[in-house]
Amino acid sequence: MLIRHATLPDGRTGIDVLVQGGRIAALGPNLPAPAGIETIDAAGQLLSPPFVDAHFHMDATLSYGLPRVNASGTLLEGIALWGELKPQLTQDALVERALQYCDWAVARGLLAIRSHVDVCDDRLLAVEALLHVREKVKDYLDLQLVAFPQDGVLRSPTALANLKRALDLGVDVVGGIPHFERTMADGAESVRILCELAAGRGLRVDMHCDESDDPLSRHVETLAFHTQRLGLQGRVTGSHLTSMHSMDNYYVSKLIPLLAEARLHAVANPLINITLQGRHDSYPKRRGMTRVPELMAAGIEVAFGHDCVMDPWYSLGGGDMLEVAAMGLHVAQMTSQAQMRACFDAVTVNPARILGLAGYGLEPGANADFVLLQAGDPVEAIRLRATRLLVVRRGRVIARAPAAAATLALPGRPARVDWRLQR
Repeated sequence: MLIRHATLPDGRTGIDVLVQGGRIAALGPNLPAPAGIETIDAAGQLLSPPFVDAHFHMDATLSYGLPRVNASGTLLEGIALWGELKPQLTQDALVERALQYCDWAVARGLLAIRSHVDVCDDRLLAVEALLHVREKVKDYLDLQLVAFPQDGVLRSPTALANLKRALDLGVDVVGGIPHFERTMADGAESVRILCELAAGRGLRVDMHCDESDDPLSRHVETLAFHTQRLGLQGRVTGSHLTSMHSMDNYYVSKLIPLLAEARLHAVANPLINITLQGRHDSYPKRRGMTRVPELMAAGIEVAFGHDCVMDPWYSLGGGDMLEVAAMGLHVAQMTSQAQMRACFDAVTVNPARILGLAGYGLEPGANADFVLLQAGDPVEAIRLRATRLLVVRRGRVIARAPAAAATLALPGRPARVDWRLQR
């Protein structure tokens, strides 16, 4: 395959991309076309590496309304509702819903997902289901699994043993939820236990951390400490971190440098954070999303995650990481050109680094995985939630969509409109 006349996210235009053997063989202007190769004219549209979701819950996806709807819209009712649903789950239903979501993801150019999977069910039903899904989709989607003790690794009597069993079965990452333990002390102890477990097995860590409006929920500080103590720098992620939105500035001025020193990664989940947080406020209401611009300014790798799609916590969503980037941009008020481009990075290159994806990117030698977007640059892609014209995996087109346009019938006006800026 040879892609002609593409625009890249870094602003380069008129770029050709030659694909051979499932990898990018060459990249640059006016590349010679080998005989018999398929040629696709990008016509100046944006060619991006695929979208990556650094935080998702595939075991719960598409279960909205089962067994009932979250009436309060709160995190705690969502957790309680999931607890009601777990005894009714079947492996076939879990697999079917997960595969349906993977289809949605691929159609939207989302080719890598880190999914947390609940290990507090002694049957490990969801773990076995998602391990099966991971194998089934591996040719077109990278699915990384996190062993997640939803009910608390100390609070749930069998959670730690189940978590170890899940890792033995092949789950990739150690998860946790320290703010849901019974006490602050138990939360801190859970961080220690889980980080030591990960270090002993040579695994990455991704903890739901301080997903709360409580400014005194400060487990991320403990996570940074054990990251350094155990030599896990660059392999640990704190997800959500919403309490940071409620912390005083003095404490945060101490906290963020500690996170940077530990090379901790951060994942914000804009859609769900602003839906679940601030539920106990009247007015003014807190947004609840963590301090994304400040974390980025400190050199911390920050990604945006989708988190939930049609499940006990979130009733909407469709696997569109450009929607996630757009919400993050708005909530964090990241409206400069550089900041808007950083929001595009937060759903592409940043989460790819957090997941440790090998062969990711637009450069010779990388995997030939990319998305052709109906946009001229990353900002326009976010603005328009750009149509995914082509989705390519290892040099093979696996999804395509027609360009978005409208046909008008207005006197004296053009017959067709597209939403790209005219250049």
